[in-house]
Amino acid sequence: MEFSPSRRGLVFSGTANLELAEDVAELLGTKLGDVEISTFANGEIYTRFNISVRGADCFVIQSHSNPVNHHIMEQFIMIDALRRASARTITVVAPFFGYARQDKKVRAREPITARLLGDLFVTAGADRIVSLDLHTGQIQGFTTIPFDHLTALHLFVDYLSTSMPGPPVIVAPDSGRVKLAERYATHLGAEVAFAYKRRRTDARNKVETLWVVGEIEGRHAVIVDDMVDTGGTLVAAAELLERRGAASVRAISTHGVLSGPAINRIKGSNLEELVITNSLPMTEEARSLDKIKVLSIAPQLAETIEAIFKDRSVSELFRGENI
Repeated sequence: MEFSPSRRGLVFSGTANLELAEDVAELLGTKLGDVEISTFANGEIYTRFNISVRGADCFVIQSHSNPVNHHIMEQFIMIDALRRASARTITVVAPFFGYARQDKKVRAREPITARLLGDLFVTAGADRIVSLDLHTGQIQGFTTIPFDHLTALHLFVDYLSTSMPGPPVIVAPDSGRVKLAERYATHLGAEVAFAYKRRRTDARNKVETLWVVGEIEGRHAVIVDDMVDTGGTLVAAAELLERRGAASVRAISTHGVLSGPAINRIKGSNLEELVITNSLPMTEEARSLDKIKVLSIAPQLAETIEAIFKDRSVSELFRGENI
């Protein structure tokens, strides 16, 4: 894949996931643009582009990994610098979109921070946003600029098609992921089950899983979700599936946030495998855990960037299943 010589396409990366950005640039037949990023002693971020961006179509790759606020602010500042330097277009490539779980008010006087984040990208000067497997699809409508929503569905389906020891049953870890489970089941010719989950209101990241709906006994269960954060929901669902007689339990999740106790929970769980993408950087501890398998989304991101640059359809790349 190469950029057209008649137009300038430049790919830049923040500091969050440089390895992924380098892979994307290589697939596009280019190198990451030269940008200086540093942090002052008081925590303020400084950035300067060391090449001319005037008239160029610029793509800024940055996953909103921990520390989330730092990496988001870094991307804002890069966008502002590009706009002031007369870039032709600026596309935000955020494989993992921060604050996506704050997409609605659950209790009185709460913010809708995902909407705020979209507004701030527009204010900073972005022309387009690209993200992968959002927590909820309606976030695409939280901005006034185009929002291309990608999916790792086919990447995972291809992997499961060749790695499963037997016919799977696709398990949604809660009722909100049933539609996602149905999409996987359709591609794999499998049945669907879901775990009924009640999340505690007295503490964040605390879950009580009560029961499973669906036929599990003797089957190879695959839990599907958009992200694994502390691993509480995932491990509780896996234990419940084992008690229900599952022959094996594995999980797939696009975004391996893996906060706090996640690694220890996964290590001590009955999960045979957790398959994630490289949308977020991994710690050495996570990399060393045999249970975690990482698939690269660099090809999908590179194809998407090329399609945007050449004014081609993005949805066709994902067979219309990225909506």
